[in-house]
This record gives sequence, C-alpha cells and structure tokens, in this order.
Amino acid sequence: MRTGDTGHPAQIKQVAAASVIGTVVEWYDFFLYGTMAALVFNKEFFPEVSPLLGTMIAFATFAAGFVTRPLGGILFGHFGDKLGRKKMLVITMMIMGGATFLMGALPTYHQIGMWAPILLLVLRMLQGIGLGGEWGGAALMAVEHAPANRRGWYSSWPQLGVPIGLLLSTGAVTGLGVFGDDALVAWAWRVPFLLSFVLIAVGLFIRLRVAETPGFEALREANAQVSVPLVEVVRKHPKVTLLGMGARLSESVTFNVYNAFLLTYTTVVLGLSKSVALNGLLIAAVIGMVVIPFAGGLSDRYGRRIVFGAGAALAAVSAFPIFWALDSKSTVLIWVAVIVGWALAACTMYGPEAAFFAELYPTRVRYSGMSLIYQIGVLPSGAIAPLVATSLVKKFDGASWPVALYVLVIAVISVISVLLAPETNKRQVHPAGEEVGDETTVSRNPAPTAETI
Repeated sequence: MRTGDTGHPAQIKQVAAASVIGTVVEWYDFFLYGTMAALVFNKEFFPEVSPLLGTMIAFATFAAGFVTRPLGGILFGHFGDKLGRKKMLVITMMIMGGATFLMGALPTYHQIGMWAPILLLVLRMLQGIGLGGEWGGAALMAVEHAPANRRGWYSSWPQLGVPIGLLLSTGAVTGLGVFGDDALVAWAWRVPFLLSFVLIAVGLFIRLRVAETPGFEALREANAQVSVPLVEVVRKHPKVTLLGMGARLSESVTFNVYNAFLLTYTTVVLGLSKSVALNGLLIAAVIGMVVIPFAGGLSDRYGRRIVFGAGAALAAVSAFPIFWALDSKSTVLIWVAVIVGWALAACTMYGPEAAFFAELYPTRVRYSGMSLIYQIGVLPSGAIAPLVATSLVKKFDGASWPVALYVLVIAVISVISVLLAPETNKRQVHPAGEEVGDETTVSRNPAPTAETI
C-alpha cells in the first residue's frame, strides 16, 4: 500500500463513516435553524414586526451563522494544518452541538425581551464558527485516507451530511406537526434542538476512534508545517482560490434558496400549508443521498470539472421553470421543482466538491485553502440567499421572476469559474509528490495496482 495516498479498505470506510456522522450532526443543527427561522423564530424572537419583515430579520440571524463561518474556517484551518485534522473535528463538533442544544433552552422575547434575539444571534454565530471549521477537516479525513482513484467517491460521503441532516431536521419539524401549529410555536420547536445532544454523543464516540490522515502524519514527521498557512494560500494560490469561490457560489445559493427561502415563499407568499414544502424537501433529501455519491464517483472517472459544471448548468437552465412550477401552487409540481433544484442541481455540484477543492492545494495548506474557498465563498451567496430572495419578493410585490434571475446569474458565474479552473482528479495528495505554486503541474498518481486499490 502506497503510504499517504491510499488507505486500507476497512480503514477508509471507518473514516468515511466518522466523517458522515459528524457532518450529519453539523448540518442537522444548521438546517434546523433555517427551518425554524422560517416557521417559528419570527414569532417567538421578533414579534413586534409584520410576519414577512420578522422572517427577514430571522433570516438575517440565519446569515450571521454564515458570516462567522470564515472565522471558523480560518481558525480551525490554521490549526488543522499545524496540529492535525482529527483534533479540530472533535472541537468543532462540541462547539456546534453545544450551541444548538442551548438554542433549545433559550428564553423567548416574551420572557426576557431584547436579550432573547441577542442570545439567539450569539448562538447562531457560534454555530457558524463550528461549521466553518468542520467541513474542511471532515472532507480531508476522507480525501487524504482514500485510494488515489476513489477520492471523489469517498470524499462524497461526508457530503451526505447535508441531505441526511436536512432529512432529519425536516423530518423532526414535520413530526412536530402532530401537536399543531400553536404547540409548535409555544414549546415543541425546542425538542429537535435539545435532541441534538444524542447525535453529538454518537458523533464524538465514532470520531475519537479514527486515525489522523497519512498525508498530515507524513507532513508532521518531516516537520514541514507552514507557520501561517493562510498567508501561503493567498500568496501562492490566489487564482485557484478565487475560481474555487466562484464555483462555490451556485451550489451555495441553490441549496439555500430551495431550502430556507422555499418555506417562506410557499407559506407566506403563496399561502400554502408548510407541509407542501417540507414534504418536498424530504423527498429531495432522499434523492440527494443517491445523487451525491453518484456524482462523486463520476468525477473520479470523468473529472471534477465536468460533473460540477453539469450541476451548475442545470441550476442555470432550471431557475425560471422551477419558479413557474412553484407559482402553479400544485403540490406535485412544487415537489418536482424542489427535486430538480435541490436534489439534482445542487447535489450534483456537492458530490465532487470536497475532492475538487482539496486537490487544488498541497497538504501543508490544504485545510486552510479549501476552508477559505468554502467559507468565504458562502458569504456573497448562501449566507444572504434567503434574505436576498425574500427582499426581492417583497420589493416586487410577490413576483418570483427576480429570484429566478438571481439564481440564474449566480449559476452562470459558477459555470464560467469551473471552466477556467484546472482539472484535479489525477493530482497527487501526498506531500512527497506535490509541487508548489498556483496551478503548477503537480505529480500524477501512477496507474492503480492491486496494492493501491
């Protein structure tokens, strides 16, 4: 077995499983907040304004979690490149899970006044810090343990945390519907936040059992860590970093428009039952669980760019048809729209994303580099997507075409960025085979043998 670039089949499966459970916890927490921001928080934490404006303010706190994600990415990326990937993943899970649990115990505006939304904002920002450091480490555990010819496939496993987390959070909210809308607002919304404690305990148990990545161990043995990884990323890899951020835009906007904003649009603007959108998201999440690893596997064979670009192109061409389907108020058409936008377009981009971004950088700055792409790239996109979409609907008197145009333009930017980025699926990810510099030609992996598969 070639050191650092491949892993024993049983070991990589254990690592991938640990990455999955961790990202499930993180995304369950994150999506749960987005769902409750659309359904409950406008009433419980911002009751002094109109429902649509209250939702906009709730989405502003939703965006705050994205704003602090770069801080988490930079902080944990720095120490992840210097001290190791595994240690950071334990810390990020505790931060994220702890903040979510405390949200479930938070007094509302009617109980403590303005302190309620302030504390909600603080906890949301802590969620963002935890998630900001989580993704890069979880992805790298899979990428740097995986066989050279299966990195796209195995690194798509932690990406499954998104649909599974959405499935669990949406399913939890849907299940609370048996108590009725009044109970949901009064007390039932707290239950899924408090239950995150169980997921945290399971996730920590599994993560503490996995080994550090071979690539980082080789780096540490050679004492080759960089003093300030972020500085090297900015100085030596500016072009690929900017192109990665551009590629990231559509995936982030598409996910968040067809998740958090969709609930507001269908309930507040279209006047439909919340179950219509929630059930559509549940179906999309199940389909996304198949699409993500399928897309990751395809990227091992055909390349990261073509698969990622196909998802961005689908997001572009489907933007207006999706909103036409939503405006029909047909339950079936709304479900089809969510499936196309969320499960097909966004998840096709998400499948190869971890491997694509990781392979852009050498081992010594990889955690920092890919975290910078992922977390900075989300600021002008997913962080504000629900707020922008809600504002556009409000400004244009409930019209959906401005939101469709917004999704389309962002998707075109991502398609262009992917076309200009280098192909990476044959690159070496072990320190011994890497070259330094922005878009230098790096060493290629040898043809797979029985020893490396």
